[in-house]
Amino acid sequence: MNRKTLVLPAVIGLLAPVLAACGGTDGGSESDDAIVVGTTDRFTASKDAPAPLDPAYAYDVGTWNLLRQTVQTLMVQPRGEGEPVPEAAEKCGFTDAGNERYACTLRDGLKFANGDPVTAADVKYSIDRALSLKADSGVFALLSTIDTVETQGEREVIFHLKTADATFPYKLSTPVAGIVDPDDYPKGELRDGFAVNGSGPYTFRAETDGDELVKAVFTKNPAYKGALQVNNDKVEMVSFADADAMGEALKKGDIDLMTRTMSPEQIHKLSTGSDESIDVVEMSGLEIRYLAFNTDAPAVKSKAVRQAMAQLINRGELVSKVYGSQAEPLYSLVPASVTGHSNSFFNKYGDPSVAKARALLTKAGITTPVKLTLHYTTDHYGPATKKEFELLQKQLNDSGLFDVGIKGTPWSTFRPAERKGEYEVYGMGWFPDFPDADNFLAPFLDKDNFLGSPYANGQIRSVLIPESRREADRLSAAASLTDIQDIVANDVPVLPLWQGKQYVAARDDVTGTAYALNSSSTLQLWELGRGVSG
Repeated sequence: MNRKTLVLPAVIGLLAPVLAACGGTDGGSESDDAIVVGTTDRFTASKDAPAPLDPAYAYDVGTWNLLRQTVQTLMVQPRGEGEPVPEAAEKCGFTDAGNERYACTLRDGLKFANGDPVTAADVKYSIDRALSLKADSGVFALLSTIDTVETQGEREVIFHLKTADATFPYKLSTPVAGIVDPDDYPKGELRDGFAVNGSGPYTFRAETDGDELVKAVFTKNPAYKGALQVNNDKVEMVSFADADAMGEALKKGDIDLMTRTMSPEQIHKLSTGSDESIDVVEMSGLEIRYLAFNTDAPAVKSKAVRQAMAQLINRGELVSKVYGSQAEPLYSLVPASVTGHSNSFFNKYGDPSVAKARALLTKAGITTPVKLTLHYTTDHYGPATKKEFELLQKQLNDSGLFDVGIKGTPWSTFRPAERKGEYEVYGMGWFPDFPDADNFLAPFLDKDNFLGSPYANGQIRSVLIPESRREADRLSAAASLTDIQDIVANDVPVLPLWQGKQYVAARDDVTGTAYALNSSSTLQLWELGRGVSG
């Protein structure tokens, strides 16, 4: 068994410059054999979410990993750490001292895969469309600092921002800022189904079974011009019902690589086993898991109830019994490796204590035991989620202060119900849109947050978030970021649990696996190639 470890730098979030070579469609594999990637992500076009792959709607790591291969953005996050580099753009940058005017020049000769030219007007159309549609996924909020988009000629795009935003280049690297063809993506409505096309490194073809996508076929786009070097001709992504079926397919050679989502036991077995034909790559990750609260729900409307839960949950036990060395306890929404992190929850609550939790509830006049249900998704964050919630249930109920039930639901039902406010407490994961502290705070706490949370703190929204975004040097934003984290620890609209590592398992003739994922869990299929087995 070969095990490789790639450790990213300990500090992420500094807007440090990184150079990237200009790439294209040269250098692909000479073989016509597709590299086959397995995933347990499920892709469903349902009544509640009929347009799962429209860039103006999609907002989870699975759908984004499909879009990033096909829909080109002005900027792209580099292999490892550092600030984004131009992708569809030839150059981009702030043109004023206040970080409120951002200009980009498109590469010359850009084309959509169908041969239509990509112009500045298409960029403006795409951004304006996402903002005007205001999809209920909340993804449009990533572009909320944009006031107007101006074009000058065929290749110049100028973004006028409402307020300073040093993180704006990162936001232009996310799929919601992807450039779409107006002929295919109507202005006033989302594009239903699984059709995707753009000017990115691959074209996309979906194979479906009813309302589910079961295979995504990515073929190298001969018209692509951008920063990425494409190392293969074709990649197929196959969706599996569970991690065991995906692992068996890798063992048999039916797939070449798998990543999301392996079970803890599977990762351990592959890392210590004797199968010399499979390599495991371990990487530092920025994935977090947390409990979210509908702060209007009667059972958890009192801050004291949420604080008591924060006082009782034993993260160390949770991690050691469910995830082992594959995760670490987390005491803030911001992971420990990201600039601006503060251990705010530990600073406020310390070690788990039934006595302190009882005192919080007694002072607030809360009758115990508090009855509530913890909701989790059965098929989105991996097979260990059920065990995790069974342990959370036990920790809370063993205190005598809570009477907690748990309920698991498939993601296609879970996410719409959560957005409608049907759950009082529910478990979620977060894979960052970009590796900066702002993206672990604003999406949960700002106006139009993706959770649809009723929690609103004026100091966070009106003062601290805008203040932190003014600082291009993210170390200088630490004071504002810490204040936000301290308020969250006191009010507990969300309760962070743990942060995890990333893993890729691949057959040993697949090259580029060390860069198959970047620090934001972006799947970079263009990095994969074929080598020699053995």
